[in-house]
Amino acid sequence: MDTPEQPQIYLITPPAIEPEAFPDQLARVLDGAEIACIRLALASSDEDHIARMADACREVAHARDVALVIANHVLMAQRLGLDGVHLDDAARSVRAARKELGADAIVGSFCGASSHDGMTAGEAGADYVAFGPVGSTALGDGTTAGAGLFQWWSEMIEVPVVAEGGLTQDLVRSLTPHTDFFGIGDEIWSTEDPLTTLTKLRAAMT
Repeated sequence: MDTPEQPQIYLITPPAIEPEAFPDQLARVLDGAEIACIRLALASSDEDHIARMADACREVAHARDVALVIANHVLMAQRLGLDGVHLDDAARSVRAARKELGADAIVGSFCGASSHDGMTAGEAGADYVAFGPVGSTALGDGTTAGAGLFQWWSEMIEVPVVAEGGLTQDLVRSLTPHTDFFGIGDEIWSTEDPLTTLTKLRAAMT
């Protein structure tokens, strides 16, 4: 009997990052763990600041062959040489982003706890759909995406799925059979040693 493949880690940056410290912190995590993709998810609307952070993170990510996408800024993704975009508005912008960025870019869509939005995003050309929060955090409108949604999705839908928001070791353990990626951000960056925390979360997959 084949062992199913383990989910991959999709790293999400903190909403505010220090330009002097964060690239080194990111490099340490990338050097110590296998990461599939990074999402630059800044709260700032200052384009110069976003561009500086994107440049710094892109340098670290691309040196290690890790893709870097940006949250919501479709045109900046193109301008800054990033690998794609992660959209927070369910399926509404997927088709336009795909048209703008082309077939090779990564276009992902956060769909809260709505399987309908997820299916619509997939049909519109999303490369992955993210559901969450799975635990207690203020992501989306706060409606929890339960294990049943991931189980149904993994059995019925071919579009890869990301579980994110409030992940714990127990949630990682229970969702491992039903998700393709774990979107991990604040769970590690809010701790003293992000790499050690990430290693513990990964260990819960086995």
